[in-house]
Amino acid sequence: MSLRARGYLALYNLSAEVRVYWLLIALSRLQDAVNLTPEGHPDRPQYLYRLSGVFIMGYWRLGDLKDLEAALRTAQAAVDLAPEAHSDSAHLVGGLVECLSERYARLGDINDLQAALQNSQKALDLTPEGHSDRAWRLRDLARCMGDRYRRFGDVKDLDSASWKLQEAVTLMPKGHPERAWGLEVLAESFSDRYWRFGNLTDLNVALQIFREVLDLTPRIHSLRARRLERLAKELMARYSKFNERADLEEALQKNQQAIELTPAGDPRKAGRLQDLAGCLIAQYHRFEDPHDLEAVYTHFSNSFKLSTITPRKSWYSSFVWASILATYRPSDCPAAYMAGFSLLPEILWIGHSMDVRHATIHTLDIGAATSTATRTCIEISNLTAAIQILEQGLATTFQQIMQLKTDVEGLPPNLADDFRRLSDELYCGMSTDWRDVANERKDILDNIRKQPGFEYFLLPKPYTVLRHASRGGPVIILNSNISGCDGILLPHPDSDPVHVPLPNVTLDLLQSHKATLKQQLDRCGVRTRSESASTRLFGRRENFESKTTQECFADILAWLWMHVVSPVYQALEAYEISNGRLWWLPTGAFTGLPLHAAPPTDEFLHSYTVTLGSLINSNAKKSQRNSLKVGVVGVTDTGSGRAHYLNGVQQEVDNIISIIGKPHVQCLAGEQATVDAIKQQLQECSWAHLACHGKQNLAEPTKSHLLLYGDSLKLETVLQMPLANAEFVFLAACQTAMGDSQLMNESLHLGGGFIAAGFRSAVGTQWSMDDQDGPLIAEVFYSHLFRDGRKPQASDTAEALHLAVKELKKRNVPYERWIPFIHMGV
Repeated sequence: MSLRARGYLALYNLSAEVRVYWLLIALSRLQDAVNLTPEGHPDRPQYLYRLSGVFIMGYWRLGDLKDLEAALRTAQAAVDLAPEAHSDSAHLVGGLVECLSERYARLGDINDLQAALQNSQKALDLTPEGHSDRAWRLRDLARCMGDRYRRFGDVKDLDSASWKLQEAVTLMPKGHPERAWGLEVLAESFSDRYWRFGNLTDLNVALQIFREVLDLTPRIHSLRARRLERLAKELMARYSKFNERADLEEALQKNQQAIELTPAGDPRKAGRLQDLAGCLIAQYHRFEDPHDLEAVYTHFSNSFKLSTITPRKSWYSSFVWASILATYRPSDCPAAYMAGFSLLPEILWIGHSMDVRHATIHTLDIGAATSTATRTCIEISNLTAAIQILEQGLATTFQQIMQLKTDVEGLPPNLADDFRRLSDELYCGMSTDWRDVANERKDILDNIRKQPGFEYFLLPKPYTVLRHASRGGPVIILNSNISGCDGILLPHPDSDPVHVPLPNVTLDLLQSHKATLKQQLDRCGVRTRSESASTRLFGRRENFESKTTQECFADILAWLWMHVVSPVYQALEAYEISNGRLWWLPTGAFTGLPLHAAPPTDEFLHSYTVTLGSLINSNAKKSQRNSLKVGVVGVTDTGSGRAHYLNGVQQEVDNIISIIGKPHVQCLAGEQATVDAIKQQLQECSWAHLACHGKQNLAEPTKSHLLLYGDSLKLETVLQMPLANAEFVFLAACQTAMGDSQLMNESLHLGGGFIAAGFRSAVGTQWSMDDQDGPLIAEVFYSHLFRDGRKPQASDTAEALHLAVKELKKRNVPYERWIPFIHMGV
């Protein structure tokens, strides 16, 4: 059966239409072969290997991630069944490498790349000198090294790949059936060298090799379209350097031929249409023929209507398209950005770990892309598009966390149950079969969106929904970009958004003020919840040119007031809004600046939100408590010597118990404050006050943690917990509200993380609080909430914090002691 299946695969490769028919027959025959071959049979690994190859071909043809996952599982099973001494072991490992490389290309998971590298080296080691497959193994290893070079930019990888490829090609002389495969990767290596070093010789060599590859590829071969596409890219690279008309014309011709050879439904067609559009815009710039420009619009538009095997490519291409539209059809520009941002759920796929998604945000520079798209929409006065795009960019990671805790009331029971089950598996399981669960969940989501009223379930929210974030008061979005900085005001749900120009604010100025702020905090020794202000050097002059720390803080606040906050207040006056609640949504370089502390007077109660959607969700969440229970954690000593003793914590805890009353408090202190005990407490109590040391981890935000007795409570643990009763948390620790400006403030600080986990409101600190201030802040805060025997409300916590900080300011404490406290959520 396997031999017959191989015959069908040969027909598949030679078919001009690349018909799926032969692929399905081959798949059926090989599945029969596997099913009829008992465990332990010597042929079973080989059948699994070939079945994996069929799944890969199906993936190439249709772009369905399920086929890729099936290929990888089957290839791994083949490797697991064959000992290293098995005669086919290297062959089987090579099949696994191909699957891992394909999944890395699709999803960008560095773990797949590392596994591909390890296994490609293993396959090479298992292939002796003189073996006919050695050239193939060298080529696979070199390809993986090339991928790692493109990820990290280490020239050593590029050099190693080149050497191995040259050795591989030497083993594939003219007439060798696999010569084109080796030459293709060698050409890519020379192309990489050109883009790294700018040496035209490398580009010309790449072109020469790609031409030979194309000559070796039959006109009916399934890979001819890909090789035409690659040759066209190199021609366009040379055209951009020398502006030679012949290169442009040949690139256009090759791209057109590649599209003609790409059948309908092929996931690579979208990228090839975009490549052709890129050639046509270059031709338009040369000849200014309006027909070329119309063709560009048509090809880009059509490409985004097709499925694509490379969401990342379409992401980048959407910005090329948008830049073209910004010049020639500005009003259509937002649609191009929307097309790109609609791909983020797949680029930041829920089947990835959170850390991998976080790294992808950095790799693709989604923060800068979001700010650029937002700024462009503001410039053409399309504020609703700006808000939708910014919200989607901000929500790239945060929204996916929230998607796993979504109200499914109103759905048919079977869909709701399946969705909850799969979401729980993703959220809490942390198992190795994430991707299968994620794929199954995606199918359920498709069915849910077919239900009346659920058409936009877990999709980016339109402005008609986002405007309701201002239900409790105005929301101010701040966008920072190299071309300018802006505010967007949402006065209330029934009003259109308002542009707040910030002409005197630049990216450089924001970064400069943030650097000054950090410098002054370092001078103050503000790193952890500190023992006493008496040990700090307040007001000390380090040289005759420097200002005191207090003068620097005053300057920063004055600048923020004059150039950021005051313009917003002026915009609010037009709506006769002069007091009450307001929410800040800072992004990019605005993140971490003390906007709440800038006004010289205190007409407003300032809060922050990490996204509009999270504020809407917090407002919509209804309390599920029957009785009040406040969980209080006080850790004066971690018991491990990792942090200094906190003298003020015990008094802080005593004040809270005194105000609330022992029957309503569940207190964990000292050795009782273990991770397991606090996890149980957070699930039982609707309110929580955590007085302890905290640690922010910007490199791996989900590893940010609170230091408890003998252990630490990581943010990733909190995010996995079912917190149905959660209403409010006070994080009386250090750095619990410090975000990462490179991530557009995605909430992956501790405070925002607790909001993501299900709390409606949170109080955190932008930097460490002074230990001696804890008792006073807690006393004033909870006294207000529980005044006159009232039941506390999460929506009152902003005012309570405002009063507590106001009391602290009355005592003339330094800026760095009262500024850091911030309120988040409702």
